[in-house]
Amino acid sequence: MKFYRLTFLASLFLTGVMLLLVYIFDSAKHSFPENRQQFYQTLILGALILGIINYLVVDFLFNFYGKRQIRKISTILPEEITDEDNDLNFKELGQRVSDLNLKNTAEIDTMKGMETYRKEYIGNISHEMKTPLFTIQGYVDTLLEGGVENLAIRDKYLERIDKSVERLLNIVKDLDMMNQFESGEITLSESRFDLNHLIRELIDILDLEAQKKNTKIILQTSSNQMLVMADKQKISQVLINLISNAIYYSNRESATVTIKTSIENQKVLVEVKDNGMGIKPEMLHRIFERFYRIESSRNRNDGGSGLGLAIVKHILEAHGENISVESVYLEGTRFSFSLPKTI
Repeated sequence: MKFYRLTFLASLFLTGVMLLLVYIFDSAKHSFPENRQQFYQTLILGALILGIINYLVVDFLFNFYGKRQIRKISTILPEEITDEDNDLNFKELGQRVSDLNLKNTAEIDTMKGMETYRKEYIGNISHEMKTPLFTIQGYVDTLLEGGVENLAIRDKYLERIDKSVERLLNIVKDLDMMNQFESGEITLSESRFDLNHLIRELIDILDLEAQKKNTKIILQTSSNQMLVMADKQKISQVLINLISNAIYYSNRESATVTIKTSIENQKVLVEVKDNGMGIKPEMLHRIFERFYRIESSRNRNDGGSGLGLAIVKHILEAHGENISVESVYLEGTRFSFSLPKTI
């Protein structure tokens, strides 16, 4: 058995207290032989005093040895637990260990999520680039094997190679833009412009694409002119992505894409609505992820990079705005965002 000097001194002290009480009782025994009530009162008072002294001594010993053990343990614990606090008790130490455990668990879960996202991200990039690369390889092999002698085949295959290269370049440009947005390297070039005028220009640009899908594009506005303060080029990119998506998914007769602008809380509210296939509820929260496609069977040879909505989200966040989406499956989808109104 290990000898502790402080414990020995405490036991001597308690023994002395008990002997003192015994001496007091022995000296006073002749004072209350006839008064038993006074005897019991004195006995209870003595027991109470002894109990209090015992509690204080034992509590002191526990705290003293506990803190000494905590100081020993702290040499092997992380600094964020001890934090040079020498007044910790076991309860506080246990709470800090529990809090650190919860924090580490959360960090591990976050790291697992990031690792899963990294794997999906690399897999998606590989998948997106594999299709045009294999296409280019196939056409080049055909030309090398003699197809170049046939002018019709040569021109057709060179044109397809050009489209595949253009798609690769689009993917690379979009990825570069995404990375610049996320790292904060892109600065906005804000200016004052008429949003309705910009939308009309974009409708003219996208009209041919809409005609191919037998889709009508309509602008609804509460005012002929809507002046906003934003980066015109990047807002153009936002609108082109949203309108192009609406055209692509409006796969029904009398398909309509409606762009609505209105003033709300000193801002210009922009809504892009279609009456297309809509989005299933379980997919709705993922549509702004990189490379996520609503249709797994969507044609990947249409030149898109699968980054359109992710770029839209980043552009609007760079403007300090958010984009929201509402959709009813097989009925249609509505995207909406706001821009600062100016005079």
